[in-house]
Amino acid sequence: MKKSRYSDSQILAILKQAQSSTPIPELCREHGMSGASFYKWRAKYVGIDAWLMAGMKRIRRRNLTPQKNVCRGAVKVWNHSGGRGKKVVKPSQRKAMALAALLNKAVSIRLACQAFGVSQTCYRYQAKLFSDNGLIADWLVRLTHNQPNWSFGLCYLYLRNVRGFKWNHKRVYHIYREFELNLRIKPKKHLVREKPEPLSGPTSINQCWSMDFMHNQLADSWSYRLFNVIDDFNREGLAIEVDFSLPASRVDKALDQIIKRRGQPKRIRCDNGPEYISSLLATWAINKGIELMFI
Repeated sequence: MKKSRYSDSQILAILKQAQSSTPIPELCREHGMSGASFYKWRAKYVGIDAWLMAGMKRIRRRNLTPQKNVCRGAVKVWNHSGGRGKKVVKPSQRKAMALAALLNKAVSIRLACQAFGVSQTCYRYQAKLFSDNGLIADWLVRLTHNQPNWSFGLCYLYLRNVRGFKWNHKRVYHIYREFELNLRIKPKKHLVREKPEPLSGPTSINQCWSMDFMHNQLADSWSYRLFNVIDDFNREGLAIEVDFSLPASRVDKALDQIIKRRGQPKRIRCDNGPEYISSLLATWAINKGIELMFI
């Protein structure tokens, strides 16, 4: 119990001072208390002397003793049930712990229920199962087995509208969840990719070239492109074409200039860019006898 900072004699002196026509607000400011405290004291201790006030406090402390005993019993039940360190929230869990404490003959039913916050009605309650719960379970198991793509909604509508059963949807769903018949989420099908061939290293020049585009932007927000061609054997840069637009015809023209200066390659490696998959470049490669390798 919270201890008051005013003793019994001080409270009685304040009440007597109020009877001598002293204003209540001024009295509260003088003693540093609120008006609510004063009116509570006057309603509780009016017409009582110090001896009677001390007796009332002794009776109040005596009435708190059974509550302390209940707390000690709760600690005893908690220790006997092995529940130290656990936070029990569900009523079913609290009921189970009270039952375990009772089976160990630690305490009585009343004390166990008080310790774990379970009413005796809840402790003695036994669920009454309907006789047709087995029939509901049998129908749900058969439906989910024969129709694996059906969720609970389709199963319930089939039982309700097609078979004519009048079972409540909450009751059917409770059994549906109890048997763990929830529709599984199918994993996404991953595309099976063929294992790419290891990158073969050329053994001489003009055996394999690589070409690709790069993009950049000027200070005035104009974008430009760079067409790069290298020899995979010695990583030599064969050409760099720079322009604001580089269509497939410019790619053919740049490759012809490199061939005139260096010779013709056996194959050219490139990606699936629009300039590389165009019919113009494919026709050029066929006429030249060059293989295009797309990566």
